[in-house]
Amino acid sequence: MKSLHAPSHAASLEARVGTRLAGMLTSQSQALPHDVTERLRFAREQALARAQQARAQAVRGNIAVVQGNGTLALGGFAPWWQRAASVLPLLVLVSGLVLIDRWVLHEQVLNAAEIDAQLLSDDLPPTAYSDPGFAEYLRSAPIP
Repeated sequence: MKSLHAPSHAASLEARVGTRLAGMLTSQSQALPHDVTERLRFAREQALARAQQARAQAVRGNIAVVQGNGTLALGGFAPWWQRAASVLPLLVLVSGLVLIDRWVLHEQVLNAAEIDAQLLSDDLPPTAYSDPGFAEYLRSAPIP
């Protein structure tokens, strides 16, 4: 069962009302005097010219236009500073990621240098470095 608020039902209802209204206006317009029909024709031409001008202005400028199907469209192009401002967050993100990567690499180098300095300054005989248990000792021993 369809709801009365469904888009297809509303569109068909609107089309039927528009058709009936246009039919009634057409049938009654034949009975109008000539000067009234000329004024109506002139007003119709002015309305069409204004509508065409408004559409052209919407395309040229940065104006929000509601289309016939109910969607909102932005016409025209944004100035250079708005386009640059839309790219700015991406640039900040990429530069932040690069800085984080360099900082992590620097910390890894400092930690490796600290371990090397401790190993070289420790009083171990050279045969201790070739001992198979020494690598396990390095992995498990906490660094002070």
